[in-house]
Amino acid sequence: MGRRWVGAGGDGKLSAGVNKEGIAFYNNVFNELLANDFAELCFKEFGDRIKHWATINEPFIFVSSGYDGGLTGNSAPGRCSNRDVCAQGNSATEPYIVAHHLLLAHAAAARLYKKKYQPIQKGEIGIALVSHWMVPYSSSRLDVKAAERALDFMYGWFINPLVYGEYPRTMQFLVGSRLPKFTEEQAAMVKGSFDYVGLNYYTGNYAAHISSRSGNISSATDSMVRLSTEINGVPIGKPTGLKAFFVYPKGLHNLLVYTKKRYNNPIIYIMETGMSDGNNGNIKYAIEDLQRVDFYNSHTRAVLRAIK
Repeated sequence: MGRRWVGAGGDGKLSAGVNKEGIAFYNNVFNELLANDFAELCFKEFGDRIKHWATINEPFIFVSSGYDGGLTGNSAPGRCSNRDVCAQGNSATEPYIVAHHLLLAHAAAARLYKKKYQPIQKGEIGIALVSHWMVPYSSSRLDVKAAERALDFMYGWFINPLVYGEYPRTMQFLVGSRLPKFTEEQAAMVKGSFDYVGLNYYTGNYAAHISSRSGNISSATDSMVRLSTEINGVPIGKPTGLKAFFVYPKGLHNLLVYTKKRYNNPIIYIMETGMSDGNNGNIKYAIEDLQRVDFYNSHTRAVLRAIK
């Protein structure tokens, strides 16, 4: 895992060419799992009791944190373009290549389940996607468009191929040749390869348009959006134990309605939501847990409004 998989320069330019061995590596990893019937073993041994399968949890976090030093920091395998953080990697290409193969792997597992096991076991298969809700930083047209792009680059990156068989048009335009393309056969396999969409939601962000970027080209900067959690010192919601996460139940409502309207009203299961808080050492406060009670109350009501 320590070798340089993709041979474009650390600044994200493809002029140096692409390491074909690197691309082959990703293919080989997933081919090896399929060759050893990893998914089939799970379906065969546990499918009589497990009726809801999720192939991958939060592919966005996996690729952004593992290959671009993303939202949750630098995670395994610890690859990115920033040499102060990562010894190897290319944030301009690797996140997109890995995400592409995660989608193909999901689709292959779903196809196997639907063809061989679902008729007998009567279960469902889907994927768990994470997204923040993006609020325009201002009412300007540029910031409104920036919020839409931010959603495309976090959420649409994965749900758009699953519903429509292609990446969002904004990603195709801004990422260009660095964004892998599905073959016709692959697009047909990925499109509709789910019975439900699992949704993980925690917070909201303000999204502001930026006209130019500095530093390395990466999946985090390709959207041409600056994300923040406050305007003029006023946060988007109540603070939690994580500095970047604020309580914003309206975002869950909006994300559910957005998914319904833009992505053909799929079945949605909320797989994760919640909040952290600081350890203040007060046992009585911890037992009552009023902040978390309020969190779930407000988010449950947000879901109810979305359903209505």
